[in-house]
Amino acid sequence: MVMKCFKYFLNYVYKRGIFTYNEGRRFKFEGSMFMRYTVFGNNLPAVSIRLDQGESIYTQSGGMTWMSEGITMDTNMKGGLMKGLGRMLTGESLFMATYTSTRADSEIVIASSFPGSILVLDVDQNHQYICQKSAFLCAEPNVQLSVQTTKGIASGLFGGEGFLLQRLAGYGKAFIEIDGSLAEYNLAPGEVLRVDTGNVAAFEANVRYEVETVKGFKNILFGGEGLFLTKLTGPGKVWLQTMTMPSFASRIIPYLPQKG
Repeated sequence: MVMKCFKYFLNYVYKRGIFTYNEGRRFKFEGSMFMRYTVFGNNLPAVSIRLDQGESIYTQSGGMTWMSEGITMDTNMKGGLMKGLGRMLTGESLFMATYTSTRADSEIVIASSFPGSILVLDVDQNHQYICQKSAFLCAEPNVQLSVQTTKGIASGLFGGEGFLLQRLAGYGKAFIEIDGSLAEYNLAPGEVLRVDTGNVAAFEANVRYEVETVKGFKNILFGGEGLFLTKLTGPGKVWLQTMTMPSFASRIIPYLPQKG
């Protein structure tokens, strides 16, 4: 019974991309399945990550809030100049900072840049994610952050996120920022969810992302939702946010002091 359970466990972590076989047919550890972290702060969240010796986390330059002794920082372009330029187009910095622990049980805290939530994603070969621009907060080194282009001119112009999104691939844990409160939906194959443009925070890579026109002349003029909606088609998980930064800014601009 014990051996059966152990074989089931090895099969699970192998399929999740956590272990791989080397030439000697031994298992090699490829990611931190048991990373210790705590998300705290309610609507002004941050994540506290505990690193053992040799473990690392990376974030965009300037993303660290505080850390204990025993953690070193290495600033680099992570993936080269072209990938760095691609990250800049999605709202991240050209340089990324990798933090590595030199002792057991070191702590690093990374805070969200906007009131909202922090979503934790388990990335592996079967679970890749598409996120809104500027969503990336931090991740393990084996998680790859890259640019994802939207399909179709309509999706790029009217989808609320532009032509460029962020893609998370590889393996390990990743943390992303959500504006406002978070809602999760698990769409069945063919199931459709229509969302106001800009309120889509992230979705699994196999979810179909499109933009469609609001139907009905009166709905367009008086419905208050604009001309376009984002259409998400399953299967896969979708994460929505109750607030967007542009709408939040538009609400507070009238209350800002005016010169003269």
